[in-house]
Amino acid sequence: MTTFTAAATLPASRGPLSRSVLQTLLREQPRADLSFDGLADADPLGDDVQLALHLCYELHYQGLPGVSADWEWDPELLRLRGALEARFLAALRENVPGGDDVTAELDAMLVEPLDAEGVSHFLRDHGDWNHVREYFTHRSIYHHKEADPHAWVIPRLRGRAKAALVAVEFDEFGGGRAELAHSRLYTDLLRAAELPDGYLELIDQVPGTMLAVVNMMSMFGLHRSLRGALCGHFAAAEITTAPSATRLDQGLRRLNAPEACRFFYTEHIEADAVHEQVMRHDVLGDLLEQEPELAADVVFGIQVTEFLEGRFAAGLLESWRAGRSSLRQPAG
Repeated sequence: MTTFTAAATLPASRGPLSRSVLQTLLREQPRADLSFDGLADADPLGDDVQLALHLCYELHYQGLPGVSADWEWDPELLRLRGALEARFLAALRENVPGGDDVTAELDAMLVEPLDAEGVSHFLRDHGDWNHVREYFTHRSIYHHKEADPHAWVIPRLRGRAKAALVAVEFDEFGGGRAELAHSRLYTDLLRAAELPDGYLELIDQVPGTMLAVVNMMSMFGLHRSLRGALCGHFAAAEITTAPSATRLDQGLRRLNAPEACRFFYTEHIEADAVHEQVMRHDVLGDLLEQEPELAADVVFGIQVTEFLEGRFAAGLLESWRAGRSSLRQPAG
């Protein structure tokens, strides 16, 4: 059985905002000195803002090494988190068209252009083992906490929507078997790929484009007002996972990858095809029957997921096609 370990050190700062958060969490500065300097001018989708926000959110998950659990509800830190969230949320709204036609958004996700060339297509057809290991590194930031952000929406749902979402989450957490929880399977994958498998151990290598994907889920999960967006995001993720997992497995098979690497993706192919229908009809269907006013939020969650995932993918493909590493600190 695999073990699950935490990273031994905090990540390095990426600018004044993340530096202020890190110094504050380690009590190198008094709490009253938590700095908002640079927030107004900072890129809300950039590395500094996204790492600062990720650090604030991580206090609600596994915590941070050397950081007291008491910081989770510190008023000053929450005030900074709120300011970071406001900038992040505004940037997301500016980058998606919006609307309230949930059916049209979901149907559009089921149609893939014949000339589509995303990350999973690249890894299936052209990627080498270094590309694959970089992809594993990026995704570790999410898959170490897979399904955790979505669990926060459970007490905010009622009836069939709640029951159906819990059923999906039950599968994500291994159906009651710890060794089959998807986060554990990803730890096995990292170990098989000879990558560090500690919780958030690879975060310094991962750019803000990936942190933004995880931060989006955390923000949606932590705010009841964004429960519709969280459900929209979750449905979008389940719809797109099975096809991309199929392509990734094909690429891994081409590269004779270790079985533990392939198993993570084959486990998702059939399960997420079922989850797609449950999320669409039982979760979203019942939610919108109960609260039709949430349709625009559901659409927002779907569109933001596509926007942030597309932005992340574009960065990887640009680097790989130029012969460069996509990591902030390329692995040796």
